[in-house]
Amino acid sequence: MVCNVLDSVIMKVVISGSAKLQDEIAHWLKYWRSGGHEILDYPKKIPIESFEADYPRVHQEFYASIGRADILFIANERKNNIDGYIGPAAFAELAYGLAQKLVHGREVRLLLAREPSREVACFEEIVLWLKLGWVDVFAEI
Repeated sequence: MVCNVLDSVIMKVVISGSAKLQDEIAHWLKYWRSGGHEILDYPKKIPIESFEADYPRVHQEFYASIGRADILFIANERKNNIDGYIGPAAFAELAYGLAQKLVHGREVRLLLAREPSREVACFEEIVLWLKLGWVDVFAEI
């Protein structure tokens, strides 16, 4: 299902996706902020010199942000020559968002930027989640 987000409602948004795609993340930050939405978290590069030390804190904070979000937006852009790429970390974050919905009864909207590629390992699961209405494909307004 393709959906639009109402501009008149201010939402708390977490953007998920690859930290290696900073130009694409910047596009989505601008998009969501231009609608007045609050960005709780998004993929940021962790400096290589402190990667192992910072990685646990960064992920703990990211998952905590998902737990407070109204929208979890998966910026599944082109990566590794695959359009609609969803990597293992983004799939884990999407699954955590779904658990917030199914287990905790939270009204979090789970949105993909585009249809997932058949080439991603989680394709069949995400297609099922789309069919069940648990996840939607986003359409820019």
